[in-house]
Amino acid sequence: MTTPRTTAAGERSDLFITPGHLACPGCGATLAMQWVLSVLGKDTVLGLPACCFSIISGAFPHTPMNVNLVHTAFETGAALATGLKAGLEATGRGDAHVVSWVGDGGTFDIGLQALSGAAERNEDIIYVCYDNEAYMNTGNQRSSATPRFARTTTSPTGETMHKKDIMAIMAAHGIPYAAGASISHPDDLIAKVERAKDIRGTRFLHILVACPTGWRMPSDMTITAARLAVESGIFPLIEIEDGERTTVNYLPEEKIPVSEYLAVQGRFSGISEDDIADLQRWVDEKWERLLKTADVAGP
Repeated sequence: MTTPRTTAAGERSDLFITPGHLACPGCGATLAMQWVLSVLGKDTVLGLPACCFSIISGAFPHTPMNVNLVHTAFETGAALATGLKAGLEATGRGDAHVVSWVGDGGTFDIGLQALSGAAERNEDIIYVCYDNEAYMNTGNQRSSATPRFARTTTSPTGETMHKKDIMAIMAAHGIPYAAGASISHPDDLIAKVERAKDIRGTRFLHILVACPTGWRMPSDMTITAARLAVESGIFPLIEIEDGERTTVNYLPEEKIPVSEYLAVQGRFSGISEDDIADLQRWVDEKWERLLKTADVAGP
């Protein structure tokens, strides 16, 4: 059962994650969850492997979630979604949306094998990776989504590797739809969920969700940090159809220096000018390659 709320304009809308949840102040993942479910609606079943949302969703029998959800093991997000979809189809509820809601650790690392298998089979599921760029639920350990030079509890002097290109990996599977989105651009995010909703097969949504706790910044900087990631080109907003046709959905009027993005986060404290320059070159090279291969560049 959904809980109605009244918007500032007096219109009714559905609140799919209610106040009183257990997220940290400023958590970007809760915004992403609300916006995704606002499109998919109450006829949605969430699969939750071990991640921040295992805690945010509360302890039985209490939950802030107004959709059905199933908890599962860390590595089994896509496998669970596959089974849930098969079960729903067998019981005549095949039209229900099955969403695997997984953090970057459970996507880039621990659950990549199950995700790859589901993508290869083109399972009819929506897989959402909400990416806060580390294992935040267990104390901010680095994942392969952690950016180079970011400090975590297991990379205290700064991560040495660049972030894994998960979008390229998913595109290589030839799935019908993959998209990168950010909580800083909700209209773009919602439009991509709308597109994914009407496509059959494996759909992959990679959503950047800034984490004030792990990124070491004030809780009111969540949207700002996510927006700076997009404006600097570190996190482009793109779509990839059938593993081939790439669309850049947002082109900054003028890309801001990467240093502006790094400066608002304590996890990059102490980074040298040489390291900033190295990261800027890496971002610029990736951005240029993206624009050369994209079929369409959005406004």
